[in-house]
Amino acid sequence: MTGYGVASFEKEGKTITVEVRTLNSKYLDINLRLPRAFSEKELEIRNLISSQLERGKVSLSIDYQNRTNVSSRRGLNKDLFKDYFQELKAISNEVDAGKEDIFKLALEAPEVMTVETIKEDFGEDWEIILATFTKAIELCNQFRKQEGDALGKKLLSYAEAIDKLLDKVEKRDPKRIEGLKSRIQQQLTELVSPENVDKNRFEQELIYYIEKLDINEEKVRLRNHLDFFREIIHSDKSEGKKLGFVSQEIGREINTIGSKANDSEIQKLVVGMKEELEKIKEQCLNIL
Repeated sequence: MTGYGVASFEKEGKTITVEVRTLNSKYLDINLRLPRAFSEKELEIRNLISSQLERGKVSLSIDYQNRTNVSSRRGLNKDLFKDYFQELKAISNEVDAGKEDIFKLALEAPEVMTVETIKEDFGEDWEIILATFTKAIELCNQFRKQEGDALGKKLLSYAEAIDKLLDKVEKRDPKRIEGLKSRIQQQLTELVSPENVDKNRFEQELIYYIEKLDINEEKVRLRNHLDFFREIIHSDKSEGKKLGFVSQEIGREINTIGSKANDSEIQKLVVGMKEELEKIKEQCLNIL
C-alpha cells in the first residue's frame, strides 16, 4: 500500500531528515540511502523496517549534516622542520646557491606538516536518527491507514453492489422457473400430442430438469461469502490474502449462477456482479 512519511531534527548545527516512501508490492523490498558515516547500521535499519512494515516497496533515505564537527586537525613537526631547514641551508652555503626557497622547501618536506584524523563519536547522533526514523515510519503508517480506510469503503461498496444485484436475481428466479416450465411444455406439445404424454413421467423429467438448473444453493453460498467478506474488512488483523481467497469463492458462485440460470435477465445481472468482482480483485492486490 502506498504511503509517505518525513521527519526532521535540527539543533546546534546538526540537521537530520528521514524520508520514507512505500509503494504496492507483493513482497517487502527495501531500498536504503544512508550517510557514509552510518553505513554499518544498514542491517539494523532493515530489521527495524521489517518489524514496522509487512510488505511493499520501501524507499528510505537519511540525510545527515553536522556543521559543528571537524574531522581532521593539521599540525607542524617543528623539530623535523628545523632539521630540514638547517640541512638545506648548509647545502646552499656549500654550493653558494640562493636561500629564497629554503623555507618553502623545508615546510613541504615529508612529514613536516601532519594531518591528525579525529574519530568522531556518532553514538548520540545515531540515537537522534533512530527517534527521527521512528517518527517518519509512524507518519507513513498513518498515511497508509488513511488510504486503507478509504479502500475499505470502496470494497464494501463493491460488495454491496453485488448484494443488490443478487437481490434482483432472487426476485427474478421464480419467474425464471415458471418460464422454463412453460417453454418445456410448449416444446413438448409441439412435438407430441397431449393425450400421448405420460403425465407422471413428464412431471418427473420436469422436476429433474428444474433441479439441474436450480440456483438456490449458489445464492445462499454467495450471500454467505459476501457476509464473510465484509466481516474480514472490519477485522483489525492483516487479512489481504484471505480477502483474495474469499473473492475467488464469490467468483465461483457468480459463474455457476450464470451457467445454470438459462435466463437472459439473470445473465445481465451476473455480468454486473462480475464487473463489481473485478473491481474487488484489483483492489485486493493493494491490501496486506
